[in-house]
Amino acid sequence: MIITLNMKITFFSSKPYDKEFFNKANQQFNFELDYFETHLGPHVLNLIENTDAICAFVNDKLDAEVLEHLAKKGVKYIALRCAGFNNVDLEAAKRLGLKVSRVPAYSPEAVAEHAMAMILTLNRKTHKAYNRVREQNFALNGLMGFNLYQKTIGVIGTGNIGAAFAKIAKGFGARVLAYDITENQELKDLGIEYVSQEQLLSESDIVSLHCPLMDSTRHLINADSIKKMKKNVMLINTSRGGLIDTKAVIDGLKSKHIGYLGIDVYEQEEKLFFRDLSHTIIEDDTIQRLMSFPNVLVTAHQAFFTQEALDQIANSTLTSLSHFEKNEEFENPNAVLV
Repeated sequence: MIITLNMKITFFSSKPYDKEFFNKANQQFNFELDYFETHLGPHVLNLIENTDAICAFVNDKLDAEVLEHLAKKGVKYIALRCAGFNNVDLEAAKRLGLKVSRVPAYSPEAVAEHAMAMILTLNRKTHKAYNRVREQNFALNGLMGFNLYQKTIGVIGTGNIGAAFAKIAKGFGARVLAYDITENQELKDLGIEYVSQEQLLSESDIVSLHCPLMDSTRHLINADSIKKMKKNVMLINTSRGGLIDTKAVIDGLKSKHIGYLGIDVYEQEEKLFFRDLSHTIIEDDTIQRLMSFPNVLVTAHQAFFTQEALDQIANSTLTSLSHFEKNEEFENPNAVLV
């Protein structure tokens, strides 16, 4: 059954795959969809005309200034096609009467599996082995890894994604430690131990971050927290770049206190990620320094990037906007931010 609504939705930071999955999902809503590849910020507000809703992604800026302009232009809804919302001034949105939604859970296994893939790649150096063999180099020197079995893996943040990751880690026969302000009884029943953050950092061979970016978690990994970690620790971040103080992590890599680093997110990623910069001189010296380490693996915010996740993101986002438009109750209250 086709639902006929005249809502116009303007997308920012859109890519070909966004169009593919949202156009497919829109067959049951019949919204008017307008796509822009540029990210949302003060510089593109003149592009917005006669729009009911804005659909934004992780690096779009929705601060008070932008939200005020959107409200003046008649925008009523902000739909984030992601779980995080650190890029939105929620107090300003509430003051301006803007409704804000997000996608609180979209195939959490997608991100959890990518985090484990980064661990396995860094550990067993499959990316290096692949390149070697292509050059007819079949030597094993420099490719030695370690068993995950019976190692200690620490999970900071056990929401949907962190819980999925903890279960995967447990499946490898690892001892899994967890830290969160709210404990998950299902994970405890599986033998996952909730401990203090200090104990987790001091006992874990691998630390994987799965918590949201808030004032209380910004630079959660810093010079002091790195000192509490085991020597040669592996650090994985598939959550938000701001959880890590990049300078402190670089110092930790140089001192060999951090033995491995895998990041799918980066604090200054809005200037880099989701773009082809292969013919460009990158002026960000920090990311260049990170990529110069042989024990660092960087992926460009692709942990979410599976068919299942994109299906769920598109359907969840458009369903939320339909609920807003028709003043319906949300099945998942966590999807509503304002």
